[in-house]
Amino acid sequence: MQTQTPRRIARELALLSLSQRPQSLEKLENQEISDLLLAAIRTLTTEAQDALTNASSELQRSSDRLLASEIRAADVESARVMVSEAVEVTTSAINRLGVALEMPEWIQLANQQEVRSYTISVVGTVSAKVKQIDEILGNALVDWQVHRLAKIDRDILRIAIAEILFLGIPDRIAINEAVDIAKRYSSDEGHKFINGVMRRVTEQLKAPTAPVS
Repeated sequence: MQTQTPRRIARELALLSLSQRPQSLEKLENQEISDLLLAAIRTLTTEAQDALTNASSELQRSSDRLLASEIRAADVESARVMVSEAVEVTTSAINRLGVALEMPEWIQLANQQEVRSYTISVVGTVSAKVKQIDEILGNALVDWQVHRLAKIDRDILRIAIAEILFLGIPDRIAINEAVDIAKRYSSDEGHKFINGVMRRVTEQLKAPTAPVS
C-alpha cells in the first residue's frame, strides 16, 4: 500500500473538490472552497463503500465462474480460459479492496490542517489562475483543445500546472503525482496522455519564450 503524504492526499482532495463544481472556476470564494472540501471528504467515504460493494460482487462472480468451469468445461482448454477469467475478476476485486482499506486513512488525514490548507491553496490557485493555466495547457496540446478534454483529465492537468507555476512544486514531482492520480481516476490510457502533455508543458515553460508567471 502506498504511503499517503499530506500533499498527496491534498492533491486528490483538490481534484475531488474541483469535480464538485461543474461551473466556471473563476472568482471561487474561500467559503466555497471549504464547502467543496467537505463534499470531497464525503465523496471519499462513498467511494470506500462502493469499493467494498463492488469487490464483494466481483469475488462472487469469480467464484461462480470457477464453479462453471468445473461443470460446463468440455475440455481442458475451455476450463483454462474460464479459470483465467476468474483470476482476473478476483484480482480486480482484491485491488478494489486495497483502495477501500486506504479510505479510513484518507478521511482521517483530510481533516488535518496541513492537508486542508494545501487543498484550499491548490483549488484557490486553479480558480484564480485558470485562464493563464488553460492558455499554457492549450499550447501543449497537439491537435486538441482544452474544452474538449475529459473534465477529470483537464482538472488533473490544471492542478499540476498550478503547482509548478505558482506553488513551487518541482516539475518531476508534479508530473509523477498527476500520473498517479490519473491512474486512479482517469481512463486506462489517461495517465499516458497526461504524462505526455505535462512533459510538453514543462519543455515549453523552460524554453526562452516561455510566458512569465
